[in-house]
Amino acid sequence: MKRVCVFCGSMVGARPEYAEAAVALGQAVARRGIGLVYGGGAVGLMGIAADAALGAGAEVIGVIPHGLLKREVGHGGGVAMHVVDTMHERKAKMAALADGFIVLPGGYGTLEEAVEALTWVQLGIQPKGVVFLDVAGFWQPFLKTLDFMLAEGFVRETQRPLAMCAATVEEALDLLAGFAPPAGTLPWLRPEQA
Repeated sequence: MKRVCVFCGSMVGARPEYAEAAVALGQAVARRGIGLVYGGGAVGLMGIAADAALGAGAEVIGVIPHGLLKREVGHGGGVAMHVVDTMHERKAKMAALADGFIVLPGGYGTLEEAVEALTWVQLGIQPKGVVFLDVAGFWQPFLKTLDFMLAEGFVRETQRPLAMCAATVEEALDLLAGFAPPAGTLPWLRPEQA
């Protein structure tokens, strides 16, 4: 694993544990010699994770759309910044640059990015793991929703484990390092290939 992408909030949230986890992630990727890919902002958990990774000597790559560059106060010093036109381009670029995804607490955008990454691995579009870092139980309601989807027949038994969960940053990185797509995941086919 050369780089990990973090999906996380542009706010710090209501608990100090969220910021502590962002710092721990930034420092852990540096210790392992891994680069950090993130949304490019200097604010919230995004900025905290980036600053911690930079401070510990890690490569940090930000990807931000023009429209959010000023609103999210694009990170300056030390971040290799890619400025793109759309949110769709942002997600595709982040996925192309990273070997896996860690999801810290966040809001709508964080959840949307994580669920799209899960969908991509489910469909065989990309073979990269997605780990929810369950800081202070933040992701438990969401993970229970996935269990409900499974029970109601909208998620297959083989698909539910794609949404991995870790209690610590080190566990999250270990899960990503050992991730392999489940057997039976078909590669994405264009209509002319079917």
